[in-house]
Amino acid sequence: MGDALLWIALGLGGLYLGAEGLVRGSAALALRLGVSPLVIGLTIVAWGTSSPEIVVSVQAALRGSADVAVGNVVGSNICNIALILGLASVLQPLRIQARLLRLDVPLLIGVSLLSGGLLWDGRLGWSGGVLLLGLLGGYTGSTST
Repeated sequence: MGDALLWIALGLGGLYLGAEGLVRGSAALALRLGVSPLVIGLTIVAWGTSSPEIVVSVQAALRGSADVAVGNVVGSNICNIALILGLASVLQPLRIQARLLRLDVPLLIGVSLLSGGLLWDGRLGWSGGVLLLGLLGGYTGSTST
């Protein structure tokens, strides 16, 4: 039991250090290249901090455990939206731009409903995955203008 806790602690420490280095280095490079902070947050920081979930989900899907992959994605999003956003707003009130309320929140709700609809029959097929990835690419591209 003691060895397992040690490995968990070492893994969490390594995860923290790796993610911190990836996010800081990528953000500094993007700023030097003139990329806006919003795009940095939506791409580099989001991908950097989500990379552990991506690895787990891809490995689970490749091993035939699609339910683990979907649960990981859904659980991560719930945690990010509810826990992280809620905790941040408890620590300090958040100021948001009007665009967030007009565009981003309805898009978040729409994509959540779409994802639920795509998973209604208990599976997410190739075409649904392509659709979601296309929407992600379109949204990220639209924020960079």
